[in-house]
Amino acid sequence: MNYGEAIDWLYGTQLFGIKLGLDPVRRLLRELGLDPDRPGCKVLHVAGTNGKGSVCAMSDAILRAQGGRTGLFTSPHLVTFRERIRVDGRMIPEAFVAEGLTRIRGLVADWEAHPTFFEITLALAMAYFAAEGCEAIVLETGMGGRLDATNAITSDVAVITSIGLDHTHILGSTIAAIAGEKAGIIKASRPVLSAIQPEEAAAVIEAAAASAGAPLRWVGADEAPAGSLALAGTHQRANAALAVAAVTTLLSGEVSEEAIASGLSRVDWPARFQRLEGGRVIIDGAHNAHAAAVLVGTWLTEYGKATRATVIFGGVANKDTAEVLKRLAPLADRWIFVKVAS
Repeated sequence: MNYGEAIDWLYGTQLFGIKLGLDPVRRLLRELGLDPDRPGCKVLHVAGTNGKGSVCAMSDAILRAQGGRTGLFTSPHLVTFRERIRVDGRMIPEAFVAEGLTRIRGLVADWEAHPTFFEITLALAMAYFAAEGCEAIVLETGMGGRLDATNAITSDVAVITSIGLDHTHILGSTIAAIAGEKAGIIKASRPVLSAIQPEEAAAVIEAAAASAGAPLRWVGADEAPAGSLALAGTHQRANAALAVAAVTTLLSGEVSEEAIASGLSRVDWPARFQRLEGGRVIIDGAHNAHAAAVLVGTWLTEYGKATRATVIFGGVANKDTAEVLKRLAPLADRWIFVKVAS
């Protein structure tokens, strides 16, 4: 298959839906000659409701500034599928996507339970990271954690970002239930770092860490290093603190202040209060009530209560759209609603 054909085939696998579980992806990784228990590099695994993409991007930027080959796996993408898989900040080449997916298609053709879009994408990423000789990789969960395909990879450090209500139809309708799924990425005797959480989430994370014999550290925004951040918003201080702690733990303390400052000041992560047209247009991917509240808080900090916005909004059916709109209302002068292809 060429690149276009490979992507068409991959998107065709979406008909298999979302299947939470680790056995299929572990099987696929092994058939690709990869050992999920011994990935051959340092692995940072990040779960959470909000902020995990930013923490992943910051961690990757710091690792790259420190030196060494670094892989980054995130989802979803904004424009092109290739955004999901990067080495040293560069997207996976079309040629590798085509070759990798052609190989995977041949391997899974006769499987009774066909792997999903996300499982295949993760396997492609791990194959690319191995081929590129990555020394450290950052993996962002797709949904939850315990049964997310990324949890098939044995990580060195687990990171849990801010937890709130999202994907409640799958992960559970309470903060405690969702925290239990996120805490599922904690590995036995491996360190886990968490953002400051609501009381009910904190209790679940503490219990999971204790059960696994995993040293737990809470990381607050007050631990963020001084200096400028490329990403706007006071909440990004908390994300930066978590990223710095995560990389420092992953590298056993061998990260320089220069690498931290360089990474945090240069990280590029679109659609996080991203300013265009000289600040007249703001793009943000807030997709749940908590993220919407953070967006409004950042707006008020940057522009004040007197400045209102035309809000162009699109959402999908499985989100609590009413609550998101309620949170966004304080900054809206008028609304424009658009359909979203999903």
